[in-house]
Amino acid sequence: MPKRPLYPEIFLTSLGALLLEIAYTRIFSFKVFYYFTYLVLGTGLLGIGAGGIFVAISARLRREPLERVIALSSIFAGASVLLSYQVVSRVQLNIAEAVDSPLEIGKLVLVSLLLTATFFCVGVIVSSILADAGTESPKLYGADLLGAALGASIAVPLIGHLGPPRTVMLAGFVLALAGLPLARGARDLRGLAFATLLSLLVPAASGLFLPDPVVAKTKSFEDFRNAGVVRFSKWSPVFRIDVADHPFKKGDLYLVFHDGQPGSGLRRYDGDMKPFEYLKTDPRSLPFAVLPEHPKVLIIGAAGGHEVVASLFFRASHVTGVELNPVTYSLLTTVFADVTGHLTEDPRVTLLNGDGRWFLSQSKEKFDLVWFVAPDSYAAMNAATSGAFVLSESYLYTQEMITEALRHLTDAGIVCAQFGELDYDRKPNRTTRYVSTARAAFAAEGVEDFSKHVLVASSPGFPPFKELAVLLGKQAFSPAQVSEFYADLRGIPDSAARFTPGMRMDASPVTRAILTPSAELPAFFERHPYQVDPVRDDAPFFWHFARFADALSRGQGKGFVIDQEDSVAERITVRFLGVVTLLAALLLLLPFFAIRKTVQEMPHKGAVATYFASLGLGFMLVEVSLIQKLTLLLGYPTYSLSITLAALLVFSGVGSILSGRFSWAPARAVFTLLAALVVVVLGAREILPSLVVHFVGSSLGVRVAVALAVVAPFGLCLGAFLPIGLGAVVRLGVSPREYVAWAWAVNGFFSVIASILSTILAMVVGFRALFLVALAVYAVGAFALSRLPAGESPAPSPQS
Repeated sequence: MPKRPLYPEIFLTSLGALLLEIAYTRIFSFKVFYYFTYLVLGTGLLGIGAGGIFVAISARLRREPLERVIALSSIFAGASVLLSYQVVSRVQLNIAEAVDSPLEIGKLVLVSLLLTATFFCVGVIVSSILADAGTESPKLYGADLLGAALGASIAVPLIGHLGPPRTVMLAGFVLALAGLPLARGARDLRGLAFATLLSLLVPAASGLFLPDPVVAKTKSFEDFRNAGVVRFSKWSPVFRIDVADHPFKKGDLYLVFHDGQPGSGLRRYDGDMKPFEYLKTDPRSLPFAVLPEHPKVLIIGAAGGHEVVASLFFRASHVTGVELNPVTYSLLTTVFADVTGHLTEDPRVTLLNGDGRWFLSQSKEKFDLVWFVAPDSYAAMNAATSGAFVLSESYLYTQEMITEALRHLTDAGIVCAQFGELDYDRKPNRTTRYVSTARAAFAAEGVEDFSKHVLVASSPGFPPFKELAVLLGKQAFSPAQVSEFYADLRGIPDSAARFTPGMRMDASPVTRAILTPSAELPAFFERHPYQVDPVRDDAPFFWHFARFADALSRGQGKGFVIDQEDSVAERITVRFLGVVTLLAALLLLLPFFAIRKTVQEMPHKGAVATYFASLGLGFMLVEVSLIQKLTLLLGYPTYSLSITLAALLVFSGVGSILSGRFSWAPARAVFTLLAALVVVVLGAREILPSLVVHFVGSSLGVRVAVALAVVAPFGLCLGAFLPIGLGAVVRLGVSPREYVAWAWAVNGFFSVIASILSTILAMVVGFRALFLVALAVYAVGAFALSRLPAGESPAPSPQS
């Protein structure tokens, strides 16, 4: 036994692990796509659980002094970070082939194992400390959570300042540092520990020896990087920005890549509008064709400023541009300000760094045009769970957002949404879903005939896309406005009107979504091959067009088309669920065969397994729902990640520490906690939407305070469940070290599954329903724990 409780060791280990996890999610979002971040969270939980299993089954490990186990594991954790990044950054994972190709699946397994190795060491450290903690387990578990909270708090600013690769190295340094005090007492480990720390500190501090991650073949950025035409690169917590020369317009046009994909452009502008005469025959002219002269414009997703210049070209009186990514914002304000003519210094232009939904919620201004310029959620509007688990969501396309935009229009104002369609003729999914959502928003405002308030047109876009423009009028479009719309379309080559008021019903899903009688709409949505029904804040998965069953079966017999936009993501998600479940079974369950006799002697295994499985599943369900719901309040996804998660972990740590007062009566304690959790969850479901609406326009400090007040009761309840369960297992008196490690592994196994399953469930039933599912799961766990023998009340002590 160590001479002191190992609070610094478990604190630093958890800090480094969470910092590493968040940094890697940013790297995988750049390398592949957002849903590959599922891999990071799953392998992190898997590795921690596998480490717990190893603690339980390794007789040799149990014979080693605890100080030496932790010192060695810390050194190995740091060394594995150094090695794994060198491999992971260079392996090209190709999303289009990852579903079926054995080679790509092999790469996926290799990357998973490399990531798992580090978190395996973390699991060994945490499980070893908790297994030998005895009465100190609640406080040590609290230190574990507080370390993770600090990691979540500093991850976002570190990624913004250092970039994810250097943050990965810093996380490895922290992991190795956790074991240094114990390694200094062993001659054979002291030199190895210092060498590992130095090997991590140099790249963390300087960026030396850190290869830039290779992106998937489907992302064109790699071609530009190989051609040597990239002029600027910078990471941010939102997404990475790279600026490269346009291959045919060098010096006059720069391409801006968002996480490795072309997202916008920077056009040379010096105040002279003659080079922009082409805008008269460009789809950007469409909203201005139906607006009064000198409109006041709000642009959501200002990006490279092209639409800002277009608005000035069409004689806007003032243009307000809102851009989420601070790096993209800096392109116009400083980095490429000379190229874009110092647009932000023009008195007619106001550029803001923030989220469009937050801006509208706190602004009292009225605009003639609210312009959504493809602010796609693939990169720009992310939310995350404990590992920056990025969901495929967007609050910019929901019914509530459209309602908010309409309320900021002048009487003659319009909303314009423009985005690309990959295959409009066969599946105009984006356009259909957007007009369906807009129809629901107008109906909620009392508009009976939506068809008089909508104009839709298509024009050629960046091949193979078509560019769609959907115009929504606060008032019904007049015949004169419709005529101007057609006149403008005639000047745009190969453009076409897809819907205008009075257009006859045809077979197009867009037209049917607009004109189908309200009573028949549910049947239309049910029969349609894709999900194109209205999107609400509770399940803001605008891009989730393919039902999971259809994606897996390829929609045979339903006219379903598989492509990288709207089916592969669902198939990859389910594939990840299968892969991590299989790996979890192999790494977390199969090893117990080696100590099957000890396991057989463990009493009440079914009840214990049910309890810790419930905690693993339930905590993730609550976590995903809570962080997602608070994204709206905090305004920025990165704020939601750092503030909500850190607060949840801090208050969970406090709950863990306080749980020691009630550990002598676990059944009574968990039922009390369950009752409290019921009150907290049901209260949050009813009150949280109103809190968001009321406080979303307040100052950041007020919104943070409200978020903390919401998170605090959740954390206090959730943090107490696990240490109470661990204490109950120890009091069973049979192989307590192995039993605690086994319980920890069961918890990890179901956390791994829940990391992906929670998002699938959210896509199907919504976040409010996830809260209720989590309650049911915790109830099952509480009843399972009540089946264990009651413990004896301890003698009073000054600490209690």
